[in-house]
Amino acid sequence: MDKPSPRLAAACGLFCPACTIYIGTQEDPDRLESAAKLRNVAVETIRCDGCRAERRSGYCRNCGLIRCAKEKGLQFCVECQDYPCEDLKRFQAERPHRRMLFPDLERIKEIGFEKWFAEKIEYYSCPECGTLNSAYDAKCRSCGHEPSCGYVAEHGEAVRKFLESLG
Repeated sequence: MDKPSPRLAAACGLFCPACTIYIGTQEDPDRLESAAKLRNVAVETIRCDGCRAERRSGYCRNCGLIRCAKEKGLQFCVECQDYPCEDLKRFQAERPHRRMLFPDLERIKEIGFEKWFAEKIEYYSCPECGTLNSAYDAKCRSCGHEPSCGYVAEHGEAVRKFLESLG
């Protein structure tokens, strides 16, 4: 994952390599199977190679934000004259892993996609072993270090509360 790929960043600013579905698809079949069971869907329906890839999870395949950006000829929502629109605000507020959408979009605008991508690799990597983790990995999935990454260090409490609310 040395070279930044546009297919690994959503128009809304989500960083695909830190998505649990993406991690499961690329390298952890047990994780993907658990995610499918949690959603009560077949594993094949949630395999995802990134928000701009051909193979996307059901949720990402039907995303109105990427469709809107594509129709307007934009790479990222921050380029839109309506930014931040109500759809993006609503989407951002729904889940804790989306807390950084607005700062991330502003960062992309400020430093460009490639530099932002490199920052996100570091942000979601375990400070102990370098494994890329998701926002929902309290402990590193490789070495068990807590917190698993910078995101969890900053937002772990919100993630924990969200997961508890799911029951």
